[in-house]
Amino acid sequence: MEFTERLTALANKVAQQKSAIETEEATKNAFVMPFISTILGYDVFNPAEVVPEFTADVGVKKGEKIDYAIVHDEKVQMLVECKHVGAPLTLEHASQLYRYFAVTNARIAILTNGEAYHFYTDLDAPNKMDSKPFLVLDLSDIDATLIPELEKLSKDIFDLDSIISAAGELKYIGQIKRAIAAQFKEPDVDWVKFFTTKVYEGAFTQKVRDQFTPLVAKAGQQFLNEQVNNRLATALGAGSAPPAAALSDAPAEAVQSETEVEKDLVEANDGIVTTVEELEAFHIIRAIVCNQVEPQRIVYRDAKSYCAVLLDDNNRRSIARLHFNTGQKYIGLFDENKKETRHRLDALEEIYRHSDALRATVDRYAGVLAE
Repeated sequence: MEFTERLTALANKVAQQKSAIETEEATKNAFVMPFISTILGYDVFNPAEVVPEFTADVGVKKGEKIDYAIVHDEKVQMLVECKHVGAPLTLEHASQLYRYFAVTNARIAILTNGEAYHFYTDLDAPNKMDSKPFLVLDLSDIDATLIPELEKLSKDIFDLDSIISAAGELKYIGQIKRAIAAQFKEPDVDWVKFFTTKVYEGAFTQKVRDQFTPLVAKAGQQFLNEQVNNRLATALGAGSAPPAAALSDAPAEAVQSETEVEKDLVEANDGIVTTVEELEAFHIIRAIVCNQVEPQRIVYRDAKSYCAVLLDDNNRRSIARLHFNTGQKYIGLFDENKKETRHRLDALEEIYRHSDALRATVDRYAGVLAE
């Protein structure tokens, strides 16, 4: 498999199994060792490449151990310290990692709980591990822009100089992106005040702050959705959801479940926001069935309770429903009688498991059209 595919496969494994992991040792065996092996490409059973329970004397500290030392070109290049999956990743909980960094040749330190990986180096002071990571990988929400940088750490193309030279930019860009994401999710006072004063001429009182805080949050989310919609439409030629007026012209439904689809779509109003995850899921489905029909024939319509994926913008040709409006996500698939069955999704990549069913549904519609 390609690097990205292996990373996605591991992310799926973590999503499916993390609830069953109860100890740090289990986290290492189930998640961290596969990461070192399948993603970084090192043989975890070869002590010349991966040294478990790596020991070195650190000042007055004798016999301290760190979980793994990764060796490349006969030198320790990376240190890995593990925590139980779900545990917070802070340097207060990684004292050995901090101390070992100063007494080994390692320039890369990795703090992980099996799901999140924080990568550190020594940008601020030589041989002293920085207090903030230069790269943060979250397997529950992989940032595709970080994949090329992560690949530089793999055994086959290990490029320490390139990693270090890019680390400064990565560190600050990553921190800025996380700060922006936090503001879109839950804007603080300064963020709200900044935008409020751009559109409101009165004094920024507590009352004004309370009034504009949800407005700023909502505007930010809508802006992000619009940007995603525009970019995807440009790249893939996708049409967005049709206006409500177009829905009233839809033909009458012969099957009750399809009638319910039309009813929900007609009654949908301004309260609908198509989320980034719904758009990503839609394009995964489109990619799966693109060999069956032309991609532009696959469209989505968002409603209050779900987002419908349709063939030819026809309510009677539902390919799938995305039930993403609750804490647990489901994809609804249709059989030959157009009966819907929901399937739980713990990660969007799990949609690929239903590729055969999605293609079969499109083939049924395409066969009817050809008759």
